[in-house]
Amino acid sequence: MQRLGDFRLPPFFNYPPYFTLQPVRETREKQVQLWKDLILDYCRSQKIYIISLEEDFPLFSNPKIERSLSHEAKEVFLAALVNEGRAEWMDKGHKKCLILWLRIQDWANYILNFVKDNGLEDNVMTVEEIRSGIETRGTELAGIDRGVLMRALKLLEQKGKAAIFKGTSADDEGVKFSA
Repeated sequence: MQRLGDFRLPPFFNYPPYFTLQPVRETREKQVQLWKDLILDYCRSQKIYIISLEEDFPLFSNPKIERSLSHEAKEVFLAALVNEGRAEWMDKGHKKCLILWLRIQDWANYILNFVKDNGLEDNVMTVEEIRSGIETRGTELAGIDRGVLMRALKLLEQKGKAAIFKGTSADDEGVKFSA
């Protein structure tokens, strides 16, 4: 079984045709699904939030079989994630993609469960504490993309589950959670 760091790659990763967009519709649909799952799993395991099509990304080439995805294939696979709400283009030129291995609603639910499980209701935490504090070490929240976190917190605020307090800088924004 081939690995990429500590990530175990699926068997199709060593199958050269999967690095070329397949012309037959049924085959391409299966190929796209496999790549979507692989991208989400890899990004989640490595806590990667942004994929740039202009930079090397480890999944998009396999030196062992001397294959790389074309720019078109990368864009097709990422666009499929965008269409499912699992990613968003960050620019009009589709050069950078924000990967949402959890949708914003799922992040909001995760944060709420984290708050309840850790008895943090009615407590104030800074945004930075949520991203890198002792309480979040070893959780999905550790190192979360700031933009993703803020969108999830705003969703919780809209639902009356959190109140966001602006600080003098982005580093001292606070959140008070209510169950």
